Amino acid sequence: MLVVAEEITIQDWELTEQFVRASGPGGQNVNKVSTAVELRFEAERSPSIPPQVKARLKRLAGRRWTKDGALIIQCDETRSQARNRDIARDRLVELIRKAMVAPKRRIKTKPTYGSQQRRLKAKKVRGEVKSMRGKISGED
Repeated sequence: MLVVAEEITIQDWELTEQFVRASGPGGQNVNKVSTAVELRFEAERSPSIPPQVKARLKRLAGRRWTKDGALIIQCDETRSQARNRDIARDRLVELIRKAMVAPKRRIKTKPTYGSQQRRLKAKKVRGEVKSMRGKISGED
């Protein structure tokens, strides 16, 4: 069982791990031992995650979200299978915690009258500066 927060706990049946051969450091060990972990979390079927958190999790996961509603996290950072497994589980917990935070609602604001006037004045001054850059006629 994986505890994310007080109200969210992930049961063992929701997680499946598959170990595959990793790339990167490790020398000949890489060719012999499957140290990389592929953690699959059945997020869509999870009873402990509320629907609004699932929606935010799906958006945060991006390409890692599969068509059948599973979240796949891969980790091949270290040479140790156990350490990669812990890192993958930590990433899953962190992603779910991010999804639990509801985004703040944007409050529409208008520019103040003074800021509008300053902007228009600055545009007018800039236009006058540019109009003085032309060729001078009548002197030749």
